[in-house]
Amino acid sequence: MKKKQLSLLIASICFCFVSCRDEAEIFMPEIVTTPPEDDITQIKGFYLLNEGNMGSNKSTLDYYDYATDEYHRNIYGAANPAIPKELGDVGNDIKIYGSKLYAVINCSNKVEVMDKSTACRLGQIDIPNCRYIRFHDAYAYVTSYSGPVELDPEYRQTGYVAKVDTATLEVIDRCLVGFQPDELEIVDNKIYVANSGGYMFPNYENTVSVIDISSFIEIRRINVARNLHRLRADRYNNLWITSRGDYYTQASRLYWIDMNTDQLVDSLDVAVSNFHLEGDSLYFYGVEWSYITTGNTVTYGIVDVAKKEILTRNFITDGTEQAIRVPYGIMVNPLTKDIYLTDAKNYVSPGTLYCFGSDGRQKWNVRTGDAPAHFVLLIEE
Repeated sequence: MKKKQLSLLIASICFCFVSCRDEAEIFMPEIVTTPPEDDITQIKGFYLLNEGNMGSNKSTLDYYDYATDEYHRNIYGAANPAIPKELGDVGNDIKIYGSKLYAVINCSNKVEVMDKSTACRLGQIDIPNCRYIRFHDAYAYVTSYSGPVELDPEYRQTGYVAKVDTATLEVIDRCLVGFQPDELEIVDNKIYVANSGGYMFPNYENTVSVIDISSFIEIRRINVARNLHRLRADRYNNLWITSRGDYYTQASRLYWIDMNTDQLVDSLDVAVSNFHLEGDSLYFYGVEWSYITTGNTVTYGIVDVAKKEILTRNFITDGTEQAIRVPYGIMVNPLTKDIYLTDAKNYVSPGTLYCFGSDGRQKWNVRTGDAPAHFVLLIEE
């Protein structure tokens, strides 16, 4: 999309927003940095999904345009003024597949489906307590806690992975996994699922489910560690997995599985809350809460996945990490190697998006929606 076309699109969205939703707050785009000297080529921008505080129906969608250096807040509300509750309650994941943008809205029990270029609503996929989404061929795969939000050591409602036809947006099959499944990864016709058992404190789950994608049957479980959350595959056929520990005596750590054998190999002694894998570099932040110290330990690091080594425990080099209260989302631009990091602050008020250069120095920051968390790049086809 050319810059002029994008400007016309934003103008039409704003006109519709003012006409149909007079009572809502209007967010004008903010210029956050001077235009780059080099063209960003095929990467047009990125979406940032703000979770919003649970129970508030305040999940929102922001967009950053590389061509104009404009940051647009709450574009879903602007593009879809007739939707009463906008995105809904707790945005948990966001991905682009084909021409569609998918936002997983956890407590609203749906995946919101939009046009990837305009954020106009196309429909929704109804999945209870849905968590994360990935794609393979013509299908979307979505993890679901299945049952309601309920903290109970005796919780016995197993979770599942839903298989969704991306043409009809209908759930066509389900595969039962462990308790409270979170992130998933699809590699070599297998789906790997991190089972957390997060509702069953202190009786957390500790397994990764492996699903054969052809039969859509769970074929094994791999014992890893308590309270698993995130996982990504590197180019060496290793699957990197985060464990949140138990917040008491078992610390958060980063593990990896050899996907050739589906066996746990080893771990690194570092707390990882979220990470972005770019080439051989695993960029992460860790916010490790302890009930013993009643405080957080925060780390910003890089792991070399080829060498299985921690390169640094602080990729921010100018000291500006002191302004960040609660790091909550991370992404790395594959071309510029700029690092994007969000701050959720107190979770109930607008957060901040920070951009750091590859040298670790802050380039700019901008206000976001509440609890900014999940990124997806918009790439020109």
